[in-house]
Amino acid sequence: MDKAECRIVVREMREEDVEGVLLVENRSFTIPWSRRMFLDELNNPLALYFVATYDATVVGYAGLWIIADEGHITNIAVDPSWRRQQIATELIQKITNIAAGNKLRSLTLEVRAGNTPAISLYKGFGFRVEGRRKAYYRDTQEDALVMWCYLENLQSRG
Repeated sequence: MDKAECRIVVREMREEDVEGVLLVENRSFTIPWSRRMFLDELNNPLALYFVATYDATVVGYAGLWIIADEGHITNIAVDPSWRRQQIATELIQKITNIAAGNKLRSLTLEVRAGNTPAISLYKGFGFRVEGRRKAYYRDTQEDALVMWCYLENLQSRG
């Protein structure tokens, strides 16, 4: 049994989760979001954020903007010591369930062109590469792949 089995809970992010989210953020990204950015997102009526917790510890999070009949996945991050435990899968499943429940037509996201594990995960949910943003990431000038999933193509993994 791996460490995450049966003990990960995915729920809506609350203000008291921001400290834990910042730890994951700083361990995951070279240009992390600030505390203020996350607090602003929690107060954004178009945004929904979720945390994955193990006991009381935040081990991952994901964000979704809902604009009209489309959703945009803003962030997905899992603490490096918790990767390969299906946590990102659970977070994406939560987002796709919310999308279906809100009758969204599609979901979009950007992913680093070299992030093969994430691209494979997204493709497993029915996302497809629809475009490329050249030199999108400031830290490395890496391209972003723009991926879309139309809800009729959504693949449930849960």
